[in-house]
Amino acid sequence: MAALTVLLLFSGLALVAAELALPTHGVLATTGVSAVVAGILLAMLDAVGGIAAALILAAPVIAGLGALALLALRLALAADGRRARCGAEGLVGHVGVVRRPLDPTGHVAIDGELWRARRSWASEDEAPEAGEPVIVDRVDGLTLTVRPAEVWELEP
Repeated sequence: MAALTVLLLFSGLALVAAELALPTHGVLATTGVSAVVAGILLAMLDAVGGIAAALILAAPVIAGLGALALLALRLALAADGRRARCGAEGLVGHVGVVRRPLDPTGHVAIDGELWRARRSWASEDEAPEAGEPVIVDRVDGLTLTVRPAEVWELEP
């Protein structure tokens, strides 16, 4: 029984470590934590001699691991709903200024950077001229899709 306990503990820790390197979305970590809990229960059962005593001694460990899992889940769900703040995807919604007219493609300056841009297909207005403010709707590679900015979007 001691060999099984050691096997469960080490395999559980290995699965949790593998979760850090592989994109399994928690499958390996859940299995690893379950193996560690089972190993702790078996160790307690060997040490104490009764299943009730082993469960009572292992309950705080199980509760702590469950609390950590819930905290991790809560943080992951909160991070999932956030918009990107960096990279090309973080430009969506930013205000820029047309530097070269968008007919069909031109250039837009955003945060001190010059981007290649084209007019949004949803925009029914004329193509924005040089100096006019625009809003980034989409990013496709290194080309931005922009539309003319509304007055309410320009206010701080």
